[in-house]
This record gives sequence, structure tokens and C-alpha cells, in this order.
Amino acid sequence: MSDLRTPLAKVRGLGSARDGTDHYIAQRLTAIALVPLLLWFVFSLAAVAGQDFQHVQAWVKSPFNSIALILLSIVLIYHAHIGLHEVVEDYLHEDVVKTIAMVLMKFLAITLIVTAIVAVLRIVLGG
Repeated sequence: MSDLRTPLAKVRGLGSARDGTDHYIAQRLTAIALVPLLLWFVFSLAAVAGQDFQHVQAWVKSPFNSIALILLSIVLIYHAHIGLHEVVEDYLHEDVVKTIAMVLMKFLAITLIVTAIVAVLRIVLGG
């Protein structure tokens, strides 16, 4: 009887095919956002290359540069997290290992984002 089922009937019950759409769209949007942010970052680093510490510190204290650094950090780490999430989801087959890896990746991403924000704010606020 199972040989007479249509391909759609065979697939039903295996989960939603729309499940990964959110990650796909988020990955593409963060990639688009990273283009101008990384271009700004590369050209800004080239502009301050060879300068002394006070000059670089003044550069980071600029409102535009500090906001752009924080945005770059958030978007870059989130983009990496989404990509790693897909890799873990696709290539780890043990549910326990997959769950542990996902939780550790989430904690790592949050830790890196908070660390980057605190680092920029310490420079801006003179701490």
C-alpha cells in the first residue's frame, strides 16, 4: 500500500518545509548589512593605521564610529551564529549533542556581543 502513495503523501508528517525560512532571510539580511559596515571598518582602520593610541581612542570616541563599531559587532556575531546554527543543525545527528552545541553557541554569541559592547563603551566613557 505504501508504494501507491504520492511523493507528497510520503513527505507529509516529516515536519514543515518552511521551518528554515527565518534563518535563511536573517542570514541574507545580516550579510547585506555587513557589506557597508565592513567596508567602513576596513577604510577606517586604514585611516588610523600607524597613529598613536590617543588618536585611535579619539576615533573610537566619535559618536558615529562608536555606534558603527557596536553595530558591526552585533551584526557580525549574529551572522556567524546563524551560520554555525545551520551547520550544527545539519551535521550533528545526536539530539543531546546538538542541543548542548546550540546552547553553548548561544551563550558564546551573547558573551561576545556583550564583551564587544562593553569594550567600546569603556573607551567612549573613559573607563
